[in-house]
Amino acid sequence: MNAIKAMAARGAALGQFVPVLDWGRRYDQGAFSADLLAAVIVTIMLIPQSLAYALLAGLPAEMGLYASILPLVAYAIFGTSRALAVGPVAVVSLMTAAAVGNLDLPSQADYIAAAITLAFLSGLILLVMGVFRLGFLANFLSHPVIAGFITASGLLIATSQLKHILGIEAHGHSLIDLFGSLIAHIGQTNLITLVIGAASVAFLFWVRKGLKPFLMSLGLGNQLADSLAKAGPVAAVVATTLVSWGFDLQSKGVAIVGDVPQGLPPLTMPSFDADLWTSLLGSALLISIIGFVESISVAQTLAAKKRQRIVPDQELVGLGASNIAAAMSGGYPVTGGFARSVVNFDAGAETPAAGAFTAIGILLAAMFLTPLLYFLPKATLAATIIVAVLGLVDFHILKATWRYHRADFTAVLATILLTLGFGVEIGVSAGVVLSIVLYLYKTSRPHIAEVGLVPGTQHFRNIDRHNVMTHPELVTLRLDENLYFANARYIEDYLLARTGRGGLKHVVLMCSAVNEIDLSALETLEELDRQLSDSGITLSLSEVKGPVMDRLQRTDFLDHLSGDVYLTQYAAMRALGPVN
Repeated sequence: MNAIKAMAARGAALGQFVPVLDWGRRYDQGAFSADLLAAVIVTIMLIPQSLAYALLAGLPAEMGLYASILPLVAYAIFGTSRALAVGPVAVVSLMTAAAVGNLDLPSQADYIAAAITLAFLSGLILLVMGVFRLGFLANFLSHPVIAGFITASGLLIATSQLKHILGIEAHGHSLIDLFGSLIAHIGQTNLITLVIGAASVAFLFWVRKGLKPFLMSLGLGNQLADSLAKAGPVAAVVATTLVSWGFDLQSKGVAIVGDVPQGLPPLTMPSFDADLWTSLLGSALLISIIGFVESISVAQTLAAKKRQRIVPDQELVGLGASNIAAAMSGGYPVTGGFARSVVNFDAGAETPAAGAFTAIGILLAAMFLTPLLYFLPKATLAATIIVAVLGLVDFHILKATWRYHRADFTAVLATILLTLGFGVEIGVSAGVVLSIVLYLYKTSRPHIAEVGLVPGTQHFRNIDRHNVMTHPELVTLRLDENLYFANARYIEDYLLARTGRGGLKHVVLMCSAVNEIDLSALETLEELDRQLSDSGITLSLSEVKGPVMDRLQRTDFLDHLSGDVYLTQYAAMRALGPVN
């Protein structure tokens, strides 16, 4: 019996690192049926998306399919989300194009090798972050900054695809460069390509809102109508491919996908060239962080709807394994996609096995369907991308941050403008820096409230907001922030300015909101105590939290403190003098 318990304990421990061993033990026929149905729907949606995002990254279309097979299997083994669908996504594809495109590589083969290496590097970074539990680093990217970056990226991606809609050449990594290039070549627009692209965009926008109600008006049930509506992009692919083939539009200047290799994904290896790694390392780090933030946001949102639990550090491992799998199978960087994950969730996916079944569907497509894609117009894939990414554009964040917090508004606006003006890498780098600067700015000037006793209670509130009782010889200051090196000088200056008034005998720092006092802040408190003591004023503390008190007791600060440490602010008030 003990041996069985020990084996069960080891299995449970291993299940924390390989979640498939946990949920796999409870897998049943009901979950299988739900996962299989979800996989069919997501596969239909993912085939055109994968092809389109690979072209967005500047890669052969088949690499999008390859990046949607083994990565899904790897995530099913190591990921913790029941609904997250991993694969190529718009923002990461754009960042891949920017990262590899900046290298000025001599050939397409070198470009492909660099994209594979980028996926491998991103996977390594995510794995290291997961093993060392560094998921918290993503918290330094504030939500407003991420929203601004994704909005700007959506505009960049949509603009970059206009060349395929128009059938012209255009290049650039910023909005200014793209518009300039589009205008310079606008006279070369292929009218047939424009008709196909515009019609595809219009149809796909209608599919999003109008196809399901239309199908239901014909008598179809809600679930069937919803599933058929999800397959709308496939209808656009089939229709435009048939038109392209039937009217030989390639001979009329319409760009088509052309040959897409048929068969299993190739076994590939990243380049181990030190110079290439050095060139790609910064981009790989940015892609890893952005991909993780996007993925974990989607995973946690969907998990909350079913009261499931996401383990962020294990998600890093799952995404890291997915990217390494992509690098080993001819793919490029991947992460959890918002649209396909929502579809996966709505289709009833019960476990990560739905992703594995989707991988089988994509594999079958790569093996048997790719010859049918030869005449697929690139304008159709561009339309698929445009409709998908415009859903990411949300200027409401500017209005919301302007009304709520001007510093956040400044960060969002700067991120959007820098991304549009200088490209995604500059934009996301600026977003990271702005997020950190905003945090330091806010915490370096903490809110400090002078508080008094609310009559008839033991509660203390801000004297500027409430009618409270105070004493002329006693001042109580509530510190609403952790005390650390960045705000130590600000707090010192504030306290010295406040205690410069005559008649004061006691100062109490109410520490109910203080979770940390670092060494710099401790030295500041010691200096403050010395200066106040020289002026005949005692310094006391109240409501100090246990972990903070534990650290203070390891020093001699409390031995030299001119005042005392009180359990509550009310106790301090009673001990140091009556109130008016």
